[in-house]
Amino acid sequence: QVQLVESGGGLVQPGGSLSLSCAASGSIFSRSVMGWFRQAPGKQRELVAAITTGGTTNYADSVKGRFTISRDFAKNTVYLQMNSLNPEDTAVYYCNAKTSARVYWGRGTQVTVSS
Repeated sequence: QVQLVESGGGLVQPGGSLSLSCAASGSIFSRSVMGWFRQAPGKQRELVAAITTGGTTNYADSVKGRFTISRDFAKNTVYLQMNSLNPEDTAVYYCNAKTSARVYWGRGTQVTVSS
């Protein structure tokens, strides 16, 4: 059974940093495009960043230059380093794994940026 478990969310002040982690169980990690999505209250879920098995990355315009996605195949884990956070980054952040057959989702972790 495939599971994606996020960790690292929390409360941070504007301008601060947080690092999210997503550990993937099962055999999908090595063949998945891994991504982070977020959903703010009253808004649609949106792609934040994604990384292919070859290391190619893609970012939403709103986070370029501030967020960095990376993955560790030895640990079956994908990371999202978030710097220069602002209140507009407040959302539930979801880990996503996409194979050729289907898409998997984690349960999400709350990130709140507030003074």
